[in-house]
Amino acid sequence: MKNGAAVSLAVFIALGASWCGFVLAPEMQLGDAKQTVVLNSTDLYPVGRPGEANQGLQVYRANGCAACHTEQVRQTGVACNVVLTGAGKNPEAVSNLVATLKLDNLTKEVADAMCEKISTVGGKTETHIVATGPDIARGWGTRRSVAEDYLYDYPVQLGSLRAGPDLANVGVREPDMNWQLVHLYAPASEVKGSAMPPFRYLFDVRKIGDAPSPDALIFPKGFGPPAGFEVVPKPEAKQLAAYVLSLRANVPLFSAPFTP
Repeated sequence: MKNGAAVSLAVFIALGASWCGFVLAPEMQLGDAKQTVVLNSTDLYPVGRPGEANQGLQVYRANGCAACHTEQVRQTGVACNVVLTGAGKNPEAVSNLVATLKLDNLTKEVADAMCEKISTVGGKTETHIVATGPDIARGWGTRRSVAEDYLYDYPVQLGSLRAGPDLANVGVREPDMNWQLVHLYAPASEVKGSAMPPFRYLFDVRKIGDAPSPDALIFPKGFGPPAGFEVVPKPEAKQLAAYVLSLRANVPLFSAPFTP
């Protein structure tokens, strides 16, 4: 009987601790999250996604896109770049000095020292903050992902596998609607050797009537439908593409600064 009570108490403590760690702690930390302000600006971030993009989040979820893509850019550090903004009255001396200095990927202390050296000969400089890490180097983003990026998303589609590239900032990398739609219909037409499956059930292939549809896709040579036919996206395809285009985590924040 004594052992049974002890086991029950241990189970209760374990479950209670798990609930506190996985439910209570995140709620206390992020439950009252609000819009923040873009660094060096009065603009609020984020703003809600427009209706079609918001519907597209549900299409993204229904088609299991998070199984192969993440939406979380990782960052390993921060560096400083010194940028020359003016040569003053002695441009030759400034130019000669700058040619001898390493001005990229510096620590804050070294960047300050470089700025001081250049200012002694009359040059003017700025120090730019840049995020660093493999994801940044791949061009997947300009800073790490933070909680504010997901404020208006439900559910949040963080993902855990990168069979395809991270999409947190894909709306900046590929901002063309036709590109996104063609990529959904025939991925290999836009990304050579793509392993992504085609989502052709989100499109209609039909004969061209008296005139081509204004929504008909424009394909790269060799990837279009047979002559006399056109590919037109269904509403779900447009919604999904609108959601992907809305993924633009590209503003500097207090919690994730960088110099645009």
